[in-house]
Amino acid sequence: MLGIIGALDIEIEGVKKLMDNIEETEISQITFYKGSINGKDCVLAQCGVGKVNAAMCTQAMIMQYKPSAIINSGVAGALSTQLKIGDIVVSSRVVNHDNRCLVDIGEENNEIYPRGTIQFSDEIITEIPADKELTDKIIAECKKDLKNVNVYYGTVASGEQFISSKVARKEIGEYFDAYCCEMEGASIGQVCYRNHVPFAVLRAISDTIDDNDYMDFEKFKFLAADETLKVIKAFFD
Repeated sequence: MLGIIGALDIEIEGVKKLMDNIEETEISQITFYKGSINGKDCVLAQCGVGKVNAAMCTQAMIMQYKPSAIINSGVAGALSTQLKIGDIVVSSRVVNHDNRCLVDIGEENNEIYPRGTIQFSDEIITEIPADKELTDKIIAECKKDLKNVNVYYGTVASGEQFISSKVARKEIGEYFDAYCCEMEGASIGQVCYRNHVPFAVLRAISDTIDDNDYMDFEKFKFLAADETLKVIKAFFD
């Protein structure tokens, strides 16, 4: 069974329409939709915006449904001038760009904890790799089924912030060598990592590094979400 998680309704509604034999279950006020696409079992959920919501949803999905892998599908903002609206980013790894040790405004102390540090009870890491086999399959479907869309394989950076500043986006992109920023992927990856569940983040660009205010996001998020839906559909086909 494949798990699919999106933060927004526009990120899951198209997938839900592809599903047959849907059974609904509510856990922690999150609705999970269990069914099938083209005869293949899947479970779908809208986690809500932000890393805590995403982590809560992912852990509940793993414990209740035991998916063989999880795909986080949705939209994201570009961190590179290479990317245009509608382009696709598939994760090679995920990082938390807002995990940092600040000693003063704009001043970090990376000697104590490197930026992006995740502290578990038994392990300290700064990045989480996505599953290579899963990402290879997603990229193959992207290149086969999407026309006039560039596909990038690289780092996805997550944080509890909507980053509208071009300067801030450029800095995050350069620091982490990341293609895009959003608010859920790294936490979904973190939960999957600790539960030994393969994962991948699939994101379509809704706002570029040059045109990145909230109005641009609202305007183009539907177009971007349609691109990820095409990939999910092709993946199950």
